Amino acid sequence: MGVSLPRKELFDVPEGVIYLDGNSLGVLPKGAAARAQKTITEEWGAQLIRAWNSAGWMALPQVVGDRIGELIGAPAGAVATGDTLSIKVYQALAAALKMRPERKVILSDNGNFPSDLYMAQGLISTLDQAHSLMIPAPEDVLESITEEVAVVMLTQVDYRTGRMHDMAAITKRAHEMGAVMIWDLAHSAGALEVDIAASGAEFAVGCTYKYLNGGPGAPAFIYVRPDIVDSIAPALSGWLGHDEPFAMEVNYRPALATERMRVGTPPILQLAVLQEALKAWDGVDMAELRAASQRLSDLFVAEVEARCPQLTLASPRDADARGSQVSFAFEHGYAAIQALTARGVIGDFRAPNIMRFGFTPLYLDAADVVGAAKIIEDVMTNELWRDPKYSVRSRVT
Repeated sequence: MGVSLPRKELFDVPEGVIYLDGNSLGVLPKGAAARAQKTITEEWGAQLIRAWNSAGWMALPQVVGDRIGELIGAPAGAVATGDTLSIKVYQALAAALKMRPERKVILSDNGNFPSDLYMAQGLISTLDQAHSLMIPAPEDVLESITEEVAVVMLTQVDYRTGRMHDMAAITKRAHEMGAVMIWDLAHSAGALEVDIAASGAEFAVGCTYKYLNGGPGAPAFIYVRPDIVDSIAPALSGWLGHDEPFAMEVNYRPALATERMRVGTPPILQLAVLQEALKAWDGVDMAELRAASQRLSDLFVAEVEARCPQLTLASPRDADARGSQVSFAFEHGYAAIQALTARGVIGDFRAPNIMRFGFTPLYLDAADVVGAAKIIEDVMTNELWRDPKYSVRSRVT
């Protein structure tokens, strides 16, 4: 048995706020600010450049990577951290295409996060080798994987609806057709039970500022299946991915294992905060966390549907078919989310009409869910969203 949930005492949730947006940006772990201050003053300030050795800075990306690996079912040494998720997508996709040079089709789906698709489009343009990007509807992915496909690149949980792909079935189909498999775990890591090693997928990528609570701009991660990593030729052959960076050799020689997927100087402040944030996962059983998430999200669906007939469920009704979020469609969804935020219930909006709510059992309980539903009912029943100020679009929605 894991530790009991929630673990609210480990997080700094503002008074009067019910936070249902941890699927977009996690809350502040209580130890994070102190860890950042320590890294700034005691390490950078006092030790200066010596801290790369004396404070263990150079090893921090792999130390943190191994901790993330424990949460996604990856063995030690198989996860590298640093850079952004888009860069990790680019790295994985470029490496995967090199593994299937005779094939020209990249298969994703039209519900994938736009940045993943943009990176694929940019890589196709850069390579200029007649590659194409196929984006069927999510439910049509399995039958679209044919022998023409070089790479299948999917986000396991749809960022808008929470619909979840069957990782095992799709990876199996990709391999049967001779394709390379890449999973984006941005909405999975810290939300679901993931066993990436058991899936057999060649690559996985993800971010750490959502369910892992690493903070805005927290570094991304990339997993490479251990049996193939030594054959991977990194498209971004950065200094920190070299086998001996301080040998200062003229020619690139990739590091052993997943370290070759490092690119530039690691973001030490962000990595330190992330390392501290990951302590909240100590003793947490992912199966128990997933069960708690499903109970919370099922309760939310029941409460909101009973109270707010104006809203239409946009997520799968079956909790086993969705990630740790619930989305409702509403024509005036943006304004409604702003009205909710003003009353202390923070979710977010995704175009064109999605009101999105995330469920993070580390710091949410049933009372939070019912309390949020009551406020949503007030906003919808009394049409509080009609106040013109709630329709003024901010840059970040």
